[in-house]
Amino acid sequence: MNRGRPARGADLGLSELGFGAAQGGNLFRATSDDEFGAAVDAAWDAGIRYFDTAPHYGLGLSERRLGAALRGRPRGQFVVSTKVGRLLVPSPETAHLRDTEGFDVPADHRREWDFSRDGILRSLESSLERLGLDRVDVVYLHDPDDHWEQAVATAVPTLIELRDQGVVGAVGAGMNQSAMLARFVRETDIDIVMCAGRYTLLEQGALADLLPAAAGRGVGVVIAGVYNSGLLASERPPADATYDYRQAPARLIERVRAIAEVCEDYGVTLPEAALAFVRAHPAVVSTVVGMRSAGQVHETLRRAGVRVPEELWDSLRTADLLAPAS
Repeated sequence: MNRGRPARGADLGLSELGFGAAQGGNLFRATSDDEFGAAVDAAWDAGIRYFDTAPHYGLGLSERRLGAALRGRPRGQFVVSTKVGRLLVPSPETAHLRDTEGFDVPADHRREWDFSRDGILRSLESSLERLGLDRVDVVYLHDPDDHWEQAVATAVPTLIELRDQGVVGAVGAGMNQSAMLARFVRETDIDIVMCAGRYTLLEQGALADLLPAAAGRGVGVVIAGVYNSGLLASERPPADATYDYRQAPARLIERVRAIAEVCEDYGVTLPEAALAFVRAHPAVVSTVVGMRSAGQVHETLRRAGVRVPEELWDSLRTADLLAPAS
């Protein structure tokens, strides 16, 4: 593949594996401070130096916990990314309720979409306070799917201004789709994108738009959602496996089980192959995996160390279980 100019994301010091801190915001279930702190410790000891979070994750809990876990470590030795686009507004009237967006936390704040200049600046200032940092290395627009015009006209220029002032190191967008990310790459001066779930062993839609655009313009691609929110996370997906945070359709479960069978023929498991597949693309500068505990960190590292035969990808393509190579 012609990569064009070198990816700017490659210059940010991102480790090949990144630590996804959504679980630190009590994604799906509660996690203790100690459990999350031990996960960060294990990741650090293993050489992981890229940590990704967002205000959305647990209504700020993930940022607070990540900041506490990184405190005291040499600031020049790790990279932190956070996101803007959702302001957290105090909501005392709902504080007795639980959050309704997948995080086991009190609903003492509400999320308000805001891609205005003021919204971006306020969001970043609040994130820095929660993290206990004076700067972040990467700032992504978070899920601007329904806000393209404001994102391009206001949010991206604001982030570029902050980048040019040295307030942040790099700017981009993080989304669960590839088509709009490709537009950001082609039409704006961003450095990096985070693509969740659209380039995986199950689906490779980003091959048609985002990955070639990023390679051509030297924009780094961070892959998240490598297991499609659970469907690729076990050796054989159970009947109640999740996909995009919902119950997976039966047709997808059947397809993934067929992929798993081919993987087993080559002596590797489905999660091992899923992790290896996304990391192999030349436009990918890091792969962020959500990790809740030290045990999950160790298992992720074990999977990342497995050698996957190149012939596996050919067999999957022959069986029409993987998109043709580009």
